[in-house]
Amino acid sequence: MNIPVTSYPRIVIIGGGFAGISLAKKLSRQEVQVVLLDRHNYHTFQPLLYQVSTGGLEPDSIAYPIRKILKDFPNFHFRLANVEEINTENRKVLTDIGELKFDYLVVASGSETNYFGNSEIEKHSMAMKTIPQSLNLRSLILENFEEALLTSNLNERNALMNFVIVGGGPTGVELAGALAEIKKGILPKDYPDLDTRLAQIHIIQSSDCILKGMSAQASAKAEDFLENLGVNVWKNIRVTNYDGKTVTTNTDLTFETATLVWAAGVKGATIKGLSVGEFITHGSRLLVNGFNQVKGFENIFAVGDISCMVNEEFPIGLPMMAQPAIQQGKQLGENMVRLIEGKPMRPFVYKDKGAMATVGRNKAVVDLPKFRFQGVFAWYVWMFVHLFFLIGFRNRMVVFVNWVYNYVRFDREARLIIRPFKRKVKE
Repeated sequence: MNIPVTSYPRIVIIGGGFAGISLAKKLSRQEVQVVLLDRHNYHTFQPLLYQVSTGGLEPDSIAYPIRKILKDFPNFHFRLANVEEINTENRKVLTDIGELKFDYLVVASGSETNYFGNSEIEKHSMAMKTIPQSLNLRSLILENFEEALLTSNLNERNALMNFVIVGGGPTGVELAGALAEIKKGILPKDYPDLDTRLAQIHIIQSSDCILKGMSAQASAKAEDFLENLGVNVWKNIRVTNYDGKTVTTNTDLTFETATLVWAAGVKGATIKGLSVGEFITHGSRLLVNGFNQVKGFENIFAVGDISCMVNEEFPIGLPMMAQPAIQQGKQLGENMVRLIEGKPMRPFVYKDKGAMATVGRNKAVVDLPKFRFQGVFAWYVWMFVHLFFLIGFRNRMVVFVNWVYNYVRFDREARLIIRPFKRKVKE
């Protein structure tokens, strides 16, 4: 890998997400050598992936080069690599570009879509965890309407214009709201010779409410927002299969659709060498102690979605969201310096800053530790928070200008089929 030999302790970080970047920044001025490995050379702001999927933003506005984030930091090295295995006994990381020894290892590999073992759903559905997946979904949505123009079969046309989203969390709710706005304001202009009123958007949730991690007030209001936008909200229904055409459930209810978006759950993105054993727990996550040390190891840590820190308040681990990842990364940076200096580490304490979700234009729900509100003001708060956490001044400006333009013109300029997506069912 051509990493310089140094007398400083070498800390290898796997993953350039929220946790990995926060940790690298915290270690930037310390007397350590930091090596960050990631399969992409950019950091993705995942909360806005749904806007890429629906043509509201271009992908480069929510991505930022990792090298540029940490370019001024001494003793920092980045390598574009796919980590294949961790050799815990010999303290080595094995990748597709070679192997690398470490003194300390931090696994921040994040999460991946959880299909709960259903291979048919995995084969035929669409995920939205990465920028390439979001671009595929954007292309498929637009291709569906292009195909709907050409077919004379009414059932086929309806299936092409029907969208089923499985999972009523923030991702599913925000995507459903965006699709509903496209149906209302954009499709009639783009496809005047197609009766887009027949387009249907369904969101299916297995529990009795959407946005389950938020307050009952936020959940109910978000459901009202969706229904007012024309979204069909189905609760207490579990999807059992999807063959590329028909969605079957645990009830007699079925859906004919050419597009099923799976947003029903995530699991830890484990790596061989730490993928089985006593340190794997809920949702394929690495069990860590209060200092983010992986169970059974003193020099291997895990932060972010891949880590599972269990306590009385969070019996199945901290929520797999950006805030816990950012906070864990910062705290671990301080603790690693203390560990190297022979000082006692400080246990991590999660500070819950709240949760929020947008359902569309002037519609959002916000739960803060002391306040809860919905509607237009919540929508402005949601926009401000997301702009604040975006990396890079250019990205903030581009996203802000796009939002203002889209709001004033009620338009989404990025509805482009740049890279056509071929459905697996047709292959």
